[in-house]
Amino acid sequence: MASERQINVSGFIIQGFSDTPELHISLFVLFLGIYLIILLGNLIIFLVISCNPHLHTPMYIFLQNLSLIDISSTSNILPNLLHILLTQQNNISFLGCMTQMYVFSSLAASEYFLLTAMAYDRYVAICDPLHYIARMSRKHCAGLITAAFTVGFVEPVNFIVLISKLSYCASHLINHFFCDISPLLKLSCSSTFSVELSIYIDGILVVFSSFLPTLISYIFIISAILKIQSSEGRQKAFSTCASHLACVITLYGTAICLYMRPTKSYSLKKDKYFSLLYIALGPVLNPLIYTLKNREFQASFNKVRERLLAFLF
Repeated sequence: MASERQINVSGFIIQGFSDTPELHISLFVLFLGIYLIILLGNLIIFLVISCNPHLHTPMYIFLQNLSLIDISSTSNILPNLLHILLTQQNNISFLGCMTQMYVFSSLAASEYFLLTAMAYDRYVAICDPLHYIARMSRKHCAGLITAAFTVGFVEPVNFIVLISKLSYCASHLINHFFCDISPLLKLSCSSTFSVELSIYIDGILVVFSSFLPTLISYIFIISAILKIQSSEGRQKAFSTCASHLACVITLYGTAICLYMRPTKSYSLKKDKYFSLLYIALGPVLNPLIYTLKNREFQASFNKVRERLLAFLF
C-alpha cells in the first residue's frame, strides 16, 4: 500500500476527449479557436474599460473583473488541454492537479459572488437611484469586489485539502480533460463521505449566499419596473439590467445542466461535454451580451481602436 500511495502522489494522467489520434488535430483547432475568441473578447472589454475614465463606474468595473475571471478560468484549463492534444503528453503532477482544481473552484465561486454584487448594483440603480452615488461609491464597489474574490478563494479550501488527503491507489487515469472533483473522487480507494459532505455543504452555502440575493434583487427590480407608467420608461429601465440578467441565466443554466441532472443521466463521458459548456459558454457569450447593444462601450471601443491605428500607422 505504501508503494501504491507513493506512485499515486507523483501525479495523474488526463485522458482528454478522445483516444483516437486522428481526431486530436481537429479538436486542437476547435479548442484553440474557442480559447482565442474568449481571450480576444474579454481582453477588449478589459482594455477598453481601463483606457477610458468615463467607464470607471461600478457597472463597468464589475464587468472588467468579470472579464478577468473569464480569462483566468479558461486559461487555467484550455492551454493544458491544447498541450495534451498537440503533444499527447497527458501527465500532470499531483500538486499541479490540486492547484488546477483549486483555481477552477475558486474562480467559479468568485464569479457567482461577483454576479451577486452586480445584481445589487442594478437593484440600487433602479430601485433607489437617488442614493446610487452614495451606496455604490468607489469604496463600496471595491469592498464588494474584494469580498467576492476573498470568499471565492477561501470557500473551496476545505474540500480541496480533504481531496488531497485521499488515497488514489486503484488508478491514476482521470477520465476528464482537466482535474475536476467528480472523476478524482471516482479514482479514490478510500472513503469519500467527508469530502462529499463538505462539497454538499459548501454548495448550499454558495447557493444561499449568492443565488438567493441575486433572485431577491431581481424580484425588487422587476417589481419596480412594472410600476413605471410608460412603456418607454419600462424598456429603458429593463435595458440597464438585461445584460446582467442574460449573464446570470447563462451561468446558472449551464451550472444546472452540469450539477443538477437526474442521477441516472450522470456519466463521466457526458460530464466532459457539460463541463466544456460550463467553462466556455459564459466567457464566449459575456463580451457579446455586454457590448453588442451598448452604445457607450462601442463609442469607447472606437476611440481606442482609432488611437491604436494612429499609433501603428
